[in-house]
Amino acid sequence: MAEQQQASRQDRAAEVEIAISKMLRIGIVLAGLVIVVGLVLFLVTGDSGYPGDTFPTSLPEILRGIVELKSVAIIEAGLILLILTPVFRVFVSMFAFIHEKDYRFVLISVLVLIILALSFALGKVGT
Repeated sequence: MAEQQQASRQDRAAEVEIAISKMLRIGIVLAGLVIVVGLVLFLVTGDSGYPGDTFPTSLPEILRGIVELKSVAIIEAGLILLILTPVFRVFVSMFAFIHEKDYRFVLISVLVLIILALSFALGKVGT
């Protein structure tokens, strides 16, 4: 009976890892496509959509730029997606560990998310 539970747990862990790897691939491909769309738009129009050396620096400005089809805003959105893909992986892994009742890895995942959030916040403060 214990061997069956162990095998079932290993099968479930393998399924979770496959799902996470698919999610990472989808996130990277999606981010790449968004960046390429912004780059093609920039090459076709020859215009970043912003005057001089300016570019959007906040999420609302980026979203407004996407709605207005500004190439730099679209490229930045793709970069944000690229950055958030592994963060999302840690987030999903945390829930997988909760489901598996592996609280040591839940704690590690939470700590990684806190470190990532702090690094984003400190990076924003530093600009």
